[in-house]
Amino acid sequence: MDADGLPAGEMPGFINGPKGARLLEGLYGPDGLGAARARYLGLVRGASPEAGFPGGGLATGGKLRLFCAPGRTELGGNHTDHNRGRVLAASVQLDAAAAVAKLEGGRVFIRSAGFPDTLVELAGEDGGLGLSPRPEERGTIAALVRGIAAGFAARGARVGGFAANVASDVPQGAGLSSSAMLEVLVAKILDCLYAGGRFSGVELAKIGREAENVFFGKPCGLMDQVACASGGAVAIDFADPETPDVKKIAFDPLAAGFALCVVDTGGSHADLTPDYASVPGEMRAVAGFFGKGFLRELELSEVLAGAAAVRKATGDRALLRAIHFFNENRRVGEMAARLEKLEAAGEGSEKREAMGGFLDLVNESGDSSWELLQNVYSPANPAGQGVSLALAVSREFFRAEGIRAACRVHGGGFAGTIQAYVPLEALGEYSARMDGLFGPGALTVLRIRPVGAVELRPD
Repeated sequence: MDADGLPAGEMPGFINGPKGARLLEGLYGPDGLGAARARYLGLVRGASPEAGFPGGGLATGGKLRLFCAPGRTELGGNHTDHNRGRVLAASVQLDAAAAVAKLEGGRVFIRSAGFPDTLVELAGEDGGLGLSPRPEERGTIAALVRGIAAGFAARGARVGGFAANVASDVPQGAGLSSSAMLEVLVAKILDCLYAGGRFSGVELAKIGREAENVFFGKPCGLMDQVACASGGAVAIDFADPETPDVKKIAFDPLAAGFALCVVDTGGSHADLTPDYASVPGEMRAVAGFFGKGFLRELELSEVLAGAAAVRKATGDRALLRAIHFFNENRRVGEMAARLEKLEAAGEGSEKREAMGGFLDLVNESGDSSWELLQNVYSPANPAGQGVSLALAVSREFFRAEGIRAACRVHGGGFAGTIQAYVPLEALGEYSARMDGLFGPGALTVLRIRPVGAVELRPD
């Protein structure tokens, strides 16, 4: 394959051939090979002039390239990253895949089923690049594309056009960070097409975060993007947010006899920005009381010693959320250590028992988010408590069945999803309970994917 890709007519042979099978099995597992082949073949068919695809690879002699970036699941560290804490996360098999044609000039076209086509003109009126934020694009995919291109240009990298036919199998509302997934996908495409693939996963993540913060207009940390870019399970320490420490950790719940699931409770994330913003805002207010910018710069003992004055200055909820931060930050380190023990454990009961210690910490994390962080429902809508209900019903199911399992709020919270670890022998009944409560397909079983954002290359 040359620098511009593989002729479009040869793509089906690659996808159906032995090299394609090895790549796709590595991403989606042997059981997912057939569906993955069909998906990528559909993307290639859709990336043609006959399908109304701009360019159709014609600008590069009818050549295409294949890319994908995974969604992510948070394993531990609920609302810790924005205060320079620790997080445990993993990329998953559900992802966004794209067939991409390199285009001359500064035009970026993105087509994704179920969404309007996005066209972004990166070229400015003066013949240069138009890479400043545009108010009319705020909150759109176009803003993310322009912001990511700006991030590359700011780092001295060449920027150019492309057309991408994208398909995502991440369920809407599943809390698997579809926005970070798209950011990392676009960044990976630009990196491979124009920068020679020289940027690390962390740098791609930072470019995506900058685009979301500055161009899209949404405050966020870096955890989601790092998890999507890195692949596998990772322990991330944000003590230095510009150079986070990312450590890979082996983790396969299935090998320990458990299914890692998310349950979509159907709650809307609309109008929740004030709730999300209140969490880092209140935590930093407590830090500010002590003259610090972030809670990571303090110890829990210092905060508790001044608790009476802190609650008067910041409010009780802010103090409770600070206590959550310190305990959750400690817990992430303990969870990572448990997973390392799990990897070293033998098969059968020894592995199941090692997994049990990790599950205890998952439940502790869930309790802390519910009781201290208070992000399982929005105080503006106390009647809508789908996440609380899913947690309560899950706990009752685990207790009634006498099984060792775990559940916790997943992601930002206030609405959306929970995460659960369920013994494989109980998965069918648990899935039926959740689907019966929240609708068919509410439960999704996740598989931790070892590879982050990547180009699928025939050579």
